[in-house]
Amino acid sequence: MKKYIAAYVRRIQARDIKIGIIGLGYVGLPLVIEFCRSGFQVTGFDIDAEKVIALKEGRSYIKHIASSFIRECSSSFFPTSDFSHLAEMDCIIICVPTPLNKHREPDLSYVFDTTRTIARHIRTGQLISLESTTYPGTTDEDMRIILEESGLRAGVEFHLAYSPEREDPNNNNFSTRTIPKVLGGYTPACLEIATALYSQIIDAVIPVSSTKVAEATKLLENIYRAVNIALVNELKVVFDRMGIDIWEVIDAAKTKPFGFQAFYPGPGLGGHCIPIDPFYLTWKAREYDFSTRFIELAGEINTRMPYYVVQKTVEALTAHNRGIGGAKILILGLAYKKDVDDVRESPSLKLMEILKEKGIEVDYNDPYVPTPPKLRKYRVERGSIPLTGENLCQYDCVIIATDHSLYDPEFIVENAQLVIDTRNLIKNPNSHACKVVKA
Repeated sequence: MKKYIAAYVRRIQARDIKIGIIGLGYVGLPLVIEFCRSGFQVTGFDIDAEKVIALKEGRSYIKHIASSFIRECSSSFFPTSDFSHLAEMDCIIICVPTPLNKHREPDLSYVFDTTRTIARHIRTGQLISLESTTYPGTTDEDMRIILEESGLRAGVEFHLAYSPEREDPNNNNFSTRTIPKVLGGYTPACLEIATALYSQIIDAVIPVSSTKVAEATKLLENIYRAVNIALVNELKVVFDRMGIDIWEVIDAAKTKPFGFQAFYPGPGLGGHCIPIDPFYLTWKAREYDFSTRFIELAGEINTRMPYYVVQKTVEALTAHNRGIGGAKILILGLAYKKDVDDVRESPSLKLMEILKEKGIEVDYNDPYVPTPPKLRKYRVERGSIPLTGENLCQYDCVIIATDHSLYDPEFIVENAQLVIDTRNLIKNPNSHACKVVKA
């Protein structure tokens, strides 16, 4: 076995392997670029034919990934929707969505369907690594059982690993290469081979004792953030009733050089990780007859935030002698966070839904989302409204849901009739007390 592992590692180091990456989105595409830059031949698999066509033409469909990066990889990157090519791959990395279903339970259909597809093409010697966020046991229990239906054994005829993605879109301080990579293997041999692979493109690989530990690590990271965001969201509501600005409180508290890390409130949680990952653990915990009350409470608080924003909006309209009947509202920012084009789980979508249910006409502006993307749960009928002074003044209210750097707070306040600021974009609201409401 030692000789076999050593030979496999030498092939990785010599770039004498083919890499397949399944799912060419916010996680898969950066991996493609790093592997290509490091001299590997990469095949990208995606069921979305439009993505495949765009990549073949050298076009990126993700804002923070330049098309020049795709063209840079043209000689070593082969995008396809033909999954039969999986049999040609030496290493297969899975980067598919892991959403929640309508009952807020884990939906692992993308992972399991992909695993079944791999099982139809699996061959001896392949390394299969999952990067999608999931509950502990998915890799070495659920996936392994499906893959071993092929007749091959994990840790013997093929290798199995889990390495959670840690992408933070548009973060200029950290990249795919510089973010440390946690990695767990089904067996020590699986871990050694997977470590050799990821070490070619990641500066620091952090091996752990099992795939379950690696899966749990990802959940802890995002549950930590979800709980702390829930805390400041709840404090936002309490302090608002006391006439205290939560943003000023946080700015003062973060001057303490130890024992405090700043988290900020908002209109709700967005992105693929923080709103979803905690529920993967709460669901799995029930299998062990355990109730994760603290985590579930944080989820409830964060889930209520869009309703709080709408409540503050209705109150503000009423205070300005404007009822909600026939009201027109413009939401600034469809993306879930500033300066990205990612709308997954964006609280803006929930805001639009609640407002429309109240009979309010709702539009949005987002410089990075000019047209509504394909969405599983929501329907956005119109594209981004141009942000002009003339347009702003036509709406009864403007809700700042995303604090894009392109948004000029003074321009917004000057031209809008009423502003609901959920992101502290307006730094001196008291100077505009008659038309700016923090929510």
